[in-house]
Amino acid sequence: MANHHQILIIGGGSAGITVAASLKNHSHDGELDVAIIEPSANHYYQPAFTLVGGGAYSLSKTRRDEASLIPDGVHWIKDAAANIDPDAKKVGLAKGGGVTYDFLVVCPGLVCNWTGIEGLSENLGSNGVCSNYAPEHVEYTWETLKASPGGGTALFTQPAMPIKCPGAPQKIAYLAADYLRKGGVLQDSDLHFLPQGPSMFGVPFFARELAKIADDYGIQKHFHHNLTRIDGANKRATFAVVGGDDEGKTVEMNFDMLHAVPPQGPPEVLKNSAVSNDGGWVDVHQHSMQSTKYPNVFGLGDACSTPNSKTAAAVRKQAPVVVRNLLALINGKSVEEGYDGYGSCPLTTAYGKVLMAEFTYGGKVTPTFPLDPREERRSYWWIKKTGLPMMYWNYMLKGHEAFPEHNTSYDAPEDALRK
Repeated sequence: MANHHQILIIGGGSAGITVAASLKNHSHDGELDVAIIEPSANHYYQPAFTLVGGGAYSLSKTRRDEASLIPDGVHWIKDAAANIDPDAKKVGLAKGGGVTYDFLVVCPGLVCNWTGIEGLSENLGSNGVCSNYAPEHVEYTWETLKASPGGGTALFTQPAMPIKCPGAPQKIAYLAADYLRKGGVLQDSDLHFLPQGPSMFGVPFFARELAKIADDYGIQKHFHHNLTRIDGANKRATFAVVGGDDEGKTVEMNFDMLHAVPPQGPPEVLKNSAVSNDGGWVDVHQHSMQSTKYPNVFGLGDACSTPNSKTAAAVRKQAPVVVRNLLALINGKSVEEGYDGYGSCPLTTAYGKVLMAEFTYGGKVTPTFPLDPREERRSYWWIKKTGLPMMYWNYMLKGHEAFPEHNTSYDAPEDALRK
Protein backbone atom coordinates (compact mmCIF):
# COMPACT_ATOMS: atom_id res chain seq x y z
CA MET A 1 0.00 0.00 0.00
CA ALA A 2 1.41 3.37 -1.01
CA ASN A 3 2.02 5.71 1.90
CA HIS A 4 1.07 8.83 -0.07
CA HIS A 5 -2.17 9.69 -1.85
CA GLN A 6 -3.39 12.74 -3.68
CA ILE A 7 -6.71 12.75 -1.81
CA LEU A 8 -6.98 10.97 1.54
CA ILE A 9 -10.37 10.44 3.18
CA ILE A 10 -10.72 9.64 6.88
CA GLY A 11 -13.90 7.62 7.30
CA GLY A 12 -15.72 5.13 5.09
CA GLY A 13 -19.25 5.89 6.22
CA SER A 14 -21.93 7.74 4.27
CA ALA A 15 -19.75 10.83 3.77
CA GLY A 16 -16.49 9.10 2.91
CA ILE A 17 -17.95 6.64 0.41
CA THR A 18 -20.07 9.31 -1.28
CA VAL A 19 -17.12 11.68 -1.71
CA ALA A 20 -14.82 8.92 -2.95
CA ALA A 21 -17.37 7.63 -5.46
CA SER A 22 -18.10 11.10 -6.77
CA LEU A 23 -14.40 11.86 -7.14
CA LYS A 24 -13.87 8.67 -9.15
CA ASN A 25 -16.85 9.56 -11.33
CA HIS A 26 -15.08 12.81 -12.15
CA SER A 27 -11.76 11.10 -12.69
CA HIS A 28 -10.58 10.21 -16.17
CA ASP A 29 -8.35 7.17 -16.63
CA GLY A 30 -7.45 7.08 -12.95
CA GLU A 31 -6.08 10.62 -12.88
CA LEU A 32 -7.23 11.09 -9.30
CA ASP A 33 -5.47 9.04 -6.61
CA VAL A 34 -7.98 8.53 -3.79
CA ALA A 35 -7.71 6.50 -0.57
CA ILE A 36 -10.06 5.85 2.35
CA ILE A 37 -9.00 5.09 5.91
CA GLU A 38 -11.74 2.93 7.47
CA PRO A 39 -11.38 0.00 9.91
CA SER A 40 -14.95 -1.36 9.79
CA ALA A 41 -15.91 -4.40 7.75
CA ASN A 42 -19.63 -3.54 7.90
CA HIS A 43 -21.50 -0.50 6.64
CA TYR A 44 -25.00 0.21 7.98
CA TYR A 45 -27.84 2.31 6.66
CA GLN A 46 -28.50 3.89 10.03
CA PRO A 47 -31.62 5.91 9.10
CA ALA A 48 -33.56 2.62 9.05
CA PHE A 49 -32.67 1.70 12.63
CA THR A 50 -35.86 3.35 13.91
CA LEU A 51 -37.88 1.06 11.64
CA VAL A 52 -35.89 -1.97 12.82
CA GLY A 53 -36.57 -1.02 16.44
CA GLY A 54 -40.23 -0.68 15.58
CA GLY A 55 -40.40 -4.09 13.93
CA ALA A 56 -41.03 -2.64 10.47
CA TYR A 57 -37.66 -3.37 8.82
CA SER A 58 -35.07 -6.11 8.83
CA LEU A 59 -31.66 -5.38 10.34
CA SER A 60 -30.03 -7.48 7.64
CA LYS A 61 -31.35 -5.05 5.00
CA THR A 62 -29.44 -2.19 6.64
CA ARG A 63 -26.03 -3.90 6.33
CA ARG A 64 -23.56 -4.16 3.46
CA ASP A 65 -19.97 -5.32 3.36
CA GLU A 66 -17.73 -2.28 3.38
CA ALA A 67 -15.61 -3.90 0.68
CA SER A 68 -18.58 -3.91 -1.69
CA LEU A 69 -18.98 -0.14 -1.32
CA ILE A 70 -15.39 0.97 -1.84
CA PRO A 71 -15.41 2.44 -5.38
CA ASP A 72 -13.27 0.78 -8.01
CA GLY A 73 -9.85 2.37 -8.11
CA VAL A 74 -10.04 3.73 -4.56
CA HIS A 75 -7.43 2.40 -2.13
CA TRP A 76 -8.90 1.02 1.10
CA ILE A 77 -6.63 1.39 4.12
CA LYS A 78 -8.22 -1.01 6.63
CA ASP A 79 -7.16 0.85 9.74
CA ALA A 80 -8.25 3.69 11.96
CA ALA A 81 -6.76 7.17 11.92
CA ALA A 82 -4.83 7.77 15.14
CA ASN A 83 -3.72 11.38 14.63
CA ILE A 84 -3.68 14.16 12.07
CA ASP A 85 -0.68 16.39 11.40
CA PRO A 86 -1.96 18.93 8.86
CA ASP A 87 1.33 20.85 8.83
CA ALA A 88 3.20 17.72 7.71
CA LYS A 89 0.19 16.64 5.61
CA LYS A 90 0.20 13.27 7.33
CA VAL A 91 -2.28 10.97 9.09
CA GLY A 92 -0.99 8.47 11.63
CA LEU A 93 -2.56 5.01 11.72
CA ALA A 94 -3.68 3.02 14.75
CA LYS A 95 -1.64 -0.03 13.71
CA GLY A 96 1.45 2.08 13.18
CA GLY A 97 2.92 4.10 10.38
CA GLY A 98 1.21 6.86 8.52
CA VAL A 99 -0.04 8.17 5.20
CA THR A 100 0.74 11.52 3.62
CA TYR A 101 -1.56 13.43 1.31
CA ASP A 102 -2.00 16.46 -0.89
CA PHE A 103 -5.64 16.96 0.12
CA LEU A 104 -7.46 15.62 3.16
CA VAL A 105 -11.19 14.99 3.70
CA VAL A 106 -12.12 14.39 7.34
CA CYS A 107 -15.42 12.59 7.91
CA PRO A 108 -15.06 9.87 10.57
CA GLY A 109 -18.54 10.44 11.99
CA LEU A 110 -19.24 10.78 15.67
CA VAL A 111 -19.18 8.20 18.43
CA CYS A 112 -21.70 7.06 21.03
CA ASN A 113 -20.49 7.22 24.62
CA TRP A 114 -22.22 4.17 26.09
CA THR A 115 -20.45 4.65 29.42
CA GLY A 116 -21.55 8.28 29.66
CA ILE A 117 -24.70 7.24 31.52
CA GLU A 118 -24.18 5.17 34.65
CA GLY A 119 -25.59 1.67 34.18
CA LEU A 120 -26.40 2.01 30.50
CA SER A 121 -23.73 -0.26 29.04
CA GLU A 122 -24.32 -2.86 31.77
CA ASN A 123 -28.08 -3.03 31.22
CA LEU A 124 -28.39 -2.44 27.51
CA GLY A 125 -30.13 -5.39 25.91
CA SER A 126 -31.74 -6.54 29.17
CA ASN A 127 -34.16 -5.36 31.86
CA GLY A 128 -36.18 -3.45 29.27
CA VAL A 129 -33.26 -1.12 28.47
CA CYS A 130 -32.92 -0.68 24.71
CA SER A 131 -31.47 1.69 22.13
CA ASN A 132 -31.82 2.15 18.39
CA TYR A 133 -28.37 3.76 18.22
CA ALA A 134 -26.38 0.55 17.76
CA PRO A 135 -26.94 -2.31 15.31
CA GLU A 136 -26.14 -4.91 17.94
CA HIS A 137 -28.92 -3.63 20.21
CA VAL A 138 -31.61 -2.24 17.90
CA GLU A 139 -33.56 -5.51 17.59
CA TYR A 140 -33.98 -5.64 21.37
CA THR A 141 -36.12 -2.49 21.12
CA TRP A 142 -38.72 -4.46 19.18
CA GLU A 143 -38.44 -7.42 21.54
CA THR A 144 -39.06 -5.11 24.49
CA LEU A 145 -42.02 -3.43 22.84
CA LYS A 146 -43.64 -6.76 21.98
CA ALA A 147 -43.10 -7.97 25.55
CA SER A 148 -45.36 -5.21 26.89
CA PRO A 149 -48.76 -6.15 25.44
CA GLY A 150 -50.59 -4.94 28.55
CA GLY A 151 -49.12 -1.46 28.52
CA GLY A 152 -46.81 -0.25 31.25
CA THR A 153 -44.42 2.66 31.66
CA ALA A 154 -42.08 3.54 28.81
CA LEU A 155 -39.41 6.25 28.92
CA PHE A 156 -37.77 7.73 25.82
CA THR A 157 -34.70 9.84 26.50
CA GLN A 158 -32.61 12.28 24.48
CA PRO A 159 -29.20 13.65 25.57
CA ALA A 160 -27.65 17.02 24.87
CA MET A 161 -27.07 17.96 21.25
CA PRO A 162 -25.43 17.29 18.94
CA ILE A 163 -26.47 13.72 18.23
CA LYS A 164 -27.02 11.65 15.12
CA CYS A 165 -30.51 12.24 13.72
CA PRO A 166 -31.99 14.52 16.41
CA GLY A 167 -35.50 13.27 15.64
CA ALA A 168 -34.75 9.58 16.21
CA PRO A 169 -35.31 9.57 20.00
CA GLN A 170 -38.94 10.59 19.56
CA LYS A 171 -39.59 8.61 16.37
CA ILE A 172 -39.52 5.37 18.34
CA ALA A 173 -41.81 6.90 20.97
CA TYR A 174 -44.48 7.47 18.33
CA LEU A 175 -44.10 3.98 16.87
CA ALA A 176 -44.36 2.49 20.37
CA ALA A 177 -47.47 4.54 21.10
CA ASP A 178 -49.05 3.53 17.80
CA TYR A 179 -48.22 -0.12 18.46
CA LEU A 180 -49.88 0.08 21.88
CA ARG A 181 -52.87 1.92 20.41
CA LYS A 182 -53.33 -0.76 17.77
CA GLY A 183 -53.16 -3.33 20.57
CA GLY A 184 -55.88 -1.51 22.47
CA VAL A 185 -53.72 -0.81 25.54
CA LEU A 186 -52.45 2.73 24.93
CA GLN A 187 -54.92 4.07 27.46
CA ASP A 188 -53.41 1.72 30.05
CA SER A 189 -49.85 2.79 29.23
CA ASP A 190 -47.72 5.58 30.65
CA LEU A 191 -45.38 7.08 28.03
CA HIS A 192 -42.83 9.82 28.65
CA PHE A 193 -40.47 11.72 26.35
CA LEU A 194 -37.54 13.22 28.27
CA PRO A 195 -35.17 15.38 26.20
CA GLN A 196 -32.28 17.28 27.71
CA GLY A 197 -33.21 20.28 25.58
CA PRO A 198 -36.03 22.81 25.95
CA SER A 199 -38.34 21.69 23.13
CA MET A 200 -39.51 18.83 20.96
CA PHE A 201 -37.32 19.79 18.01
CA GLY A 202 -34.73 22.39 17.07
CA VAL A 203 -36.92 23.98 14.38
CA PRO A 204 -39.97 25.67 16.00
CA PHE A 205 -42.14 25.16 12.90
CA PHE A 206 -41.90 21.39 13.36
CA ALA A 207 -41.62 21.41 17.16
CA ARG A 208 -45.19 22.71 17.45
CA GLU A 209 -46.56 19.97 15.21
CA LEU A 210 -44.64 17.27 17.05
CA ALA A 211 -45.95 18.50 20.40
CA LYS A 212 -49.48 18.04 19.06
CA ILE A 213 -48.68 14.51 17.89
CA ALA A 214 -47.22 13.62 21.29
CA ASP A 215 -50.30 15.04 23.02
CA ASP A 216 -52.59 13.01 20.79
CA TYR A 217 -50.84 9.84 21.95
CA GLY A 218 -50.84 10.99 25.57
CA ILE A 219 -47.03 11.06 25.66
CA GLN A 220 -45.96 13.23 28.57
CA LYS A 221 -43.19 15.71 27.77
CA HIS A 222 -40.44 16.48 30.27
CA PHE A 223 -38.00 19.04 28.91
CA HIS A 224 -34.56 19.74 30.42
CA HIS A 225 -34.29 16.15 31.72
CA ASN A 226 -30.90 14.46 31.31
CA LEU A 227 -30.62 10.72 31.98
CA THR A 228 -27.72 10.12 34.40
CA ARG A 229 -28.24 6.65 35.87
CA ILE A 230 -30.04 3.38 35.15
CA ASP A 231 -30.82 0.78 37.81
CA GLY A 232 -31.78 -2.12 35.58
CA ALA A 233 -32.50 -4.64 38.33
CA ASN A 234 -35.08 -2.35 39.91
CA LYS A 235 -36.08 -0.75 36.60
CA ARG A 236 -35.49 2.77 37.81
CA ALA A 237 -34.01 5.73 35.93
CA THR A 238 -32.47 8.87 37.39
CA PHE A 239 -32.56 12.25 35.65
CA ALA A 240 -30.85 15.55 36.35
CA VAL A 241 -33.07 18.56 35.64
CA VAL A 242 -30.85 21.01 33.77
CA GLY A 243 -33.24 23.88 33.10
CA GLY A 244 -36.62 25.37 33.83
CA ASP A 245 -38.21 25.98 37.23
CA ASP A 246 -36.87 22.72 38.68
CA GLU A 247 -33.26 23.16 37.55
CA GLY A 248 -30.82 21.40 39.85
CA LYS A 249 -33.30 18.80 41.03
CA THR A 250 -32.96 15.03 40.65
CA VAL A 251 -35.91 13.00 39.38
CA GLU A 252 -36.34 9.23 39.60
CA MET A 253 -38.81 7.30 37.48
CA ASN A 254 -39.75 3.64 37.26
CA PHE A 255 -40.00 1.99 33.86
CA ASP A 256 -40.95 -1.20 32.07
CA MET A 257 -39.26 -0.03 28.87
CA LEU A 258 -36.46 2.51 28.61
CA HIS A 259 -35.22 3.63 25.20
CA ALA A 260 -31.94 5.34 26.01
CA VAL A 261 -29.90 7.50 23.65
CA PRO A 262 -26.24 7.80 24.67
CA PRO A 263 -24.40 11.12 24.70
CA GLN A 264 -22.38 11.57 21.52
CA GLY A 265 -19.31 13.43 20.35
CA PRO A 266 -16.36 13.48 17.98
CA PRO A 267 -13.91 10.54 17.88
CA GLU A 268 -10.64 10.72 19.78
CA VAL A 269 -8.60 11.41 16.65
CA LEU A 270 -10.26 14.82 16.39
CA LYS A 271 -9.96 15.89 20.00
CA ASN A 272 -7.14 18.39 20.46
CA SER A 273 -6.39 18.09 16.74
CA ALA A 274 -5.10 21.08 14.80
CA VAL A 275 -7.96 20.68 12.29
CA SER A 276 -10.61 20.85 15.03
CA ASN A 277 -12.21 23.56 17.12
CA ASP A 278 -12.24 23.56 20.93
CA GLY A 279 -15.14 21.11 20.94
CA GLY A 280 -13.27 18.56 18.86
CA TRP A 281 -15.29 19.11 15.66
CA VAL A 282 -13.54 19.58 12.31
CA ASP A 283 -13.55 23.35 11.98
CA VAL A 284 -14.91 24.19 8.53
CA HIS A 285 -16.56 27.10 6.75
CA GLN A 286 -20.27 26.35 6.97
CA HIS A 287 -20.92 26.96 3.27
CA SER A 288 -17.74 25.74 1.52
CA MET A 289 -16.88 22.88 3.93
CA GLN A 290 -13.23 23.95 3.68
CA SER A 291 -11.11 24.00 6.83
CA THR A 292 -10.88 27.42 8.43
CA LYS A 293 -7.17 26.79 9.06
CA TYR A 294 -5.85 24.57 6.25
CA PRO A 295 -6.97 25.23 2.65
CA ASN A 296 -6.19 21.66 1.55
CA VAL A 297 -8.41 20.13 4.26
CA PHE A 298 -12.18 19.65 4.09
CA GLY A 299 -14.68 18.18 6.52
CA LEU A 300 -18.25 16.98 6.23
CA GLY A 301 -20.77 14.73 7.90
CA ASP A 302 -21.41 14.27 11.59
CA ALA A 303 -17.89 15.18 12.71
CA CYS A 304 -17.71 18.68 11.24
CA SER A 305 -18.54 21.98 12.91
CA THR A 306 -21.39 23.12 10.66
CA PRO A 307 -24.50 24.03 12.72
CA ASN A 308 -26.86 21.75 10.83
CA SER A 309 -28.75 18.60 11.73
CA LYS A 310 -26.43 15.57 11.64
CA THR A 311 -28.21 13.38 9.11
CA ALA A 312 -27.43 11.45 5.93
CA ALA A 313 -29.49 14.04 4.08
CA ALA A 314 -27.01 16.71 5.15
CA VAL A 315 -24.14 14.55 3.85
CA ARG A 316 -25.98 14.19 0.54
CA LYS A 317 -25.89 17.98 0.09
CA GLN A 318 -22.43 18.55 1.56
CA ALA A 319 -20.59 15.92 -0.49
CA PRO A 320 -21.04 17.55 -3.92
CA VAL A 321 -19.77 20.85 -2.50
CA VAL A 322 -16.66 19.15 -1.11
CA VAL A 323 -16.02 17.34 -4.40
CA ARG A 324 -16.47 20.45 -6.53
CA ASN A 325 -14.15 22.42 -4.26
CA LEU A 326 -11.49 19.72 -4.26
CA LEU A 327 -11.53 19.61 -8.02
CA ALA A 328 -11.44 23.40 -8.16
CA LEU A 329 -8.31 23.55 -6.00
CA ILE A 330 -6.63 20.78 -8.00
CA ASN A 331 -7.28 22.83 -11.13
CA GLY A 332 -6.11 26.09 -9.59
CA LYS A 333 -9.56 27.60 -9.17
CA SER A 334 -11.40 29.11 -6.20
CA VAL A 335 -13.76 27.28 -3.88
CA GLU A 336 -17.50 27.91 -3.85
CA GLU A 337 -19.93 28.36 -0.97
CA GLY A 338 -22.57 25.90 -2.06
CA TYR A 339 -23.96 24.31 1.12
CA ASP A 340 -26.97 26.03 2.69
CA GLY A 341 -27.26 23.90 5.82
CA TYR A 342 -29.88 21.53 4.42
CA GLY A 343 -30.95 18.67 6.63
CA SER A 344 -33.90 16.32 6.54
CA CYS A 345 -35.59 14.25 9.20
CA PRO A 346 -38.41 11.90 8.11
CA LEU A 347 -40.22 11.63 11.44
CA THR A 348 -42.13 8.36 11.79
CA THR A 349 -45.27 9.47 13.64
CA ALA A 350 -47.15 6.16 13.21
CA TYR A 351 -46.88 2.93 11.27
CA GLY A 352 -47.56 4.13 7.74
CA LYS A 353 -47.20 7.87 8.46
CA VAL A 354 -44.26 10.25 8.32
CA LEU A 355 -43.86 13.97 8.90
CA MET A 356 -41.08 15.12 6.58
CA ALA A 357 -39.01 17.83 8.26
CA GLU A 358 -36.67 19.59 5.83
CA PHE A 359 -34.82 22.77 6.70
CA THR A 360 -31.66 24.79 6.19
CA TYR A 361 -29.53 27.05 8.37
CA GLY A 362 -31.57 29.18 10.72
CA GLY A 363 -34.45 26.72 10.75
CA LYS A 364 -35.77 27.83 7.36
CA VAL A 365 -38.36 25.31 6.17
CA THR A 366 -37.41 23.94 2.73
CA PRO A 367 -39.70 21.09 1.60
CA THR A 368 -38.77 19.18 -1.51
CA PHE A 369 -42.38 18.67 -2.55
CA PRO A 370 -44.99 21.48 -2.90
CA LEU A 371 -47.05 20.15 0.00
CA ASP A 372 -47.77 21.51 3.47
CA PRO A 373 -44.85 20.16 5.55
CA ARG A 374 -47.00 20.17 8.69
CA GLU A 375 -48.97 17.20 7.39
CA GLU A 376 -48.15 13.56 8.14
CA ARG A 377 -48.37 11.57 4.93
CA ARG A 378 -48.56 7.90 4.00
CA SER A 379 -46.57 8.57 0.82
CA TYR A 380 -43.68 9.75 2.97
CA TRP A 381 -43.71 6.39 4.77
CA TRP A 382 -42.98 4.74 1.43
CA ILE A 383 -40.20 7.26 0.83
CA LYS A 384 -38.77 6.57 4.28
CA LYS A 385 -38.97 2.78 4.11
CA THR A 386 -38.32 2.09 0.43
CA GLY A 387 -37.37 5.16 -1.59
CA LEU A 388 -34.58 6.60 0.55
CA PRO A 389 -32.76 3.29 1.18
CA MET A 390 -32.85 2.55 -2.54
CA MET A 391 -31.48 5.98 -3.38
CA TYR A 392 -28.84 5.68 -0.66
CA TRP A 393 -27.37 2.38 -1.87
CA ASN A 394 -27.85 2.85 -5.62
CA TYR A 395 -27.26 6.56 -6.12
CA MET A 396 -25.76 8.44 -3.19
CA LEU A 397 -23.03 5.91 -2.33
CA LYS A 398 -22.23 5.60 -6.02
CA GLY A 399 -21.54 9.32 -6.24
CA HIS A 400 -24.64 10.24 -8.25
CA GLU A 401 -26.71 13.33 -7.49
CA ALA A 402 -30.02 11.88 -8.67
CA PHE A 403 -32.14 13.51 -5.96
CA PRO A 404 -34.86 16.16 -6.20
CA GLU A 405 -33.87 19.63 -5.04
CA HIS A 406 -35.41 21.13 -1.92
CA ASN A 407 -37.51 24.27 -2.27
CA THR A 408 -35.36 27.18 -1.12
CA SER A 409 -38.15 29.73 -1.66
CA TYR A 410 -40.86 28.09 0.49
CA ASP A 411 -42.90 30.50 2.61
CA ALA A 412 -44.38 28.90 5.70
CA PRO A 413 -48.13 29.49 6.18
CA GLU A 414 -48.66 32.44 8.50
CA ASP A 415 -50.71 30.43 10.99
CA ALA A 416 -47.87 27.90 11.30
CA LEU A 417 -45.47 30.61 12.38
CA ARG A 418 -47.58 31.83 15.25
CA LYS A 419 -46.29 30.83 18.68
